[in-house]
Amino acid sequence: MSVSRPAIFVRDMKKVFRTRAGFMRSHVTEEWALKGVSFEVGEGETYGMLGPNGSGKSTLVRVLSTLLIPDAGETQIFGYKLPGEERKIRQVIGRVSVDAAFYKKLSPRENLLYAAQLYGISRSDAEPRALDILERLEIEKRRFNDSLEEMSRGMQQKIAIARAILINPPLLLLDEPTTGLDPKSRRDVQSFIEDVRRERGTTILLTTHDMAEAERLCERIGFLARGRLVVEGTAADLKNGYDNLEEAFIKITGEKFHDNEADEDG
Repeated sequence: MSVSRPAIFVRDMKKVFRTRAGFMRSHVTEEWALKGVSFEVGEGETYGMLGPNGSGKSTLVRVLSTLLIPDAGETQIFGYKLPGEERKIRQVIGRVSVDAAFYKKLSPRENLLYAAQLYGISRSDAEPRALDILERLEIEKRRFNDSLEEMSRGMQQKIAIARAILINPPLLLLDEPTTGLDPKSRRDVQSFIEDVRRERGTTILLTTHDMAEAERLCERIGFLARGRLVVEGTAADLKNGYDNLEEAFIKITGEKFHDNEADEDG
């Protein structure tokens, strides 16, 4: 697939984490999370970054969402450069992580209206929009004013998705958005992601280690292993010669998946 105008442009992105130990903390240990990753995502495309825990997926999303500074390479979001134009980039992205942060003593309504206010959306516009999103995510209206700490992990994750969608961003960065969800909640979230892309033309970067999810949602998929993008293509291209996507990943990258863990460092 040719990418005419990339929403995400990444060339040779590198990210290293350094830790100090020993006497006077003089011993420096380096761990390279990203070792020269290059890819593009076209406007309106859903691109999946598929990899096991520790592959660098979450680090990649944190860099693209301006939470981390890359150590090398060229990165652009809708033409805005990173580092350098972080403020403009934050205005065009919505991010959902596997462990979303909230004010858990507050209700979904209070959390969502506060987030809308930060982006200059009035309460009168934000409240009906938030209710519509939550209804489409199968959250009952009566729960809108309940405390978040009283809600299940799946419901909290749906609130996180509603918060990201509420500002109608051109780009969604979804980092393991369905990890740990029950099957119904997972299907609800996947269906909503499909609807958002179809109705709004939103560009989506999805990181996951769920093979079926990647195959269902993504036009193209990249295999990320040990901080490197090994190969990318459509699911059909990647499965060519293999029984399924998981076998293709294992054979091509030499890595296996660990589906029972959240990918905090991935």
